[in-house]
Amino acid sequence: MTQNPCWQDLLARESIKPYFKELESELEKERSLYTIFPPKEETFRALDLTSFDATKVVILGQDPYHNESEAHGLAFSVKEGVKTPPSLRNIFKELEADLGCTKSVSDLSSWAKEGVLLLNAFLSVRANSPASHQKIGWQHLSDAIIKTLSEKREALVFILWGNFARSKASLIDANKHLIITSAHPSPLSASRGFFGSKPFSRANKHLKRMGKSEVRWCDE
Repeated sequence: MTQNPCWQDLLARESIKPYFKELESELEKERSLYTIFPPKEETFRALDLTSFDATKVVILGQDPYHNESEAHGLAFSVKEGVKTPPSLRNIFKELEADLGCTKSVSDLSSWAKEGVLLLNAFLSVRANSPASHQKIGWQHLSDAIIKTLSEKREALVFILWGNFARSKASLIDANKHLIITSAHPSPLSASRGFFGSKPFSRANKHLKRMGKSEVRWCDE
C-alpha cells in the first residue's frame, strides 16, 4: 500500500471491502508461484509520487509492462536505461509535434511529480504474460480512484487513450473535468487518431484557464 497520506482515506475504505481481501490473497499466491511486475515495493508508485491533492492530470493505462526491468509502477513509463517501448516512443513523437519540444528520458517520474497521475487500471502482471492480472480485482480499486478524483476534485484533466481507457469516461463528471480521448499510442492504432490529438497542449490550456499551473511535459 502507498505511504502517501493523501490516499489513505480512500484506501482505508477500499481495503475493508471483500474484493480487496480477495485481491491481496490472490496476489500473495501469484507472487509465490510467478515473477510479478512491477516489484512489490513499486506496485503503488503512481500514488506514492502523485498525491490525491496534487493530481492535476490523470493518464490511464491498462497493464504494467510484462518484460524484465520495464515496469516500475507508472503507466507507460519504464525505468531509466531501459529501451523505450513503442507506445512511449509514439507518445514522445506526439509531444514534439504538439509542443515543439522533446523528452529524452523514458522514466516519467518527472511527470508524476508535476501532478500527472500515471495510473494503470491493473497494477500488476505476471512476467511475459500480458493481461494475466486483469481479473483478480484491481479494476475495483482503480475505478474507485477515478470516481473519487472526479467527485472530490475540480477541473482535472483525464487523458484516455484507446478503447479500454475510454470506457472509463462514464466514471468521470464531464461537467467538472476535461476528458481528452483518442486512439491508443500503440503502433497498431496511433495513426488512427492518436497522432494529431494534441493532448499535452489541450491539458495545459485547460489547467491555465482554471487557474492551475501547467505541466512541464518536456525536458528543461
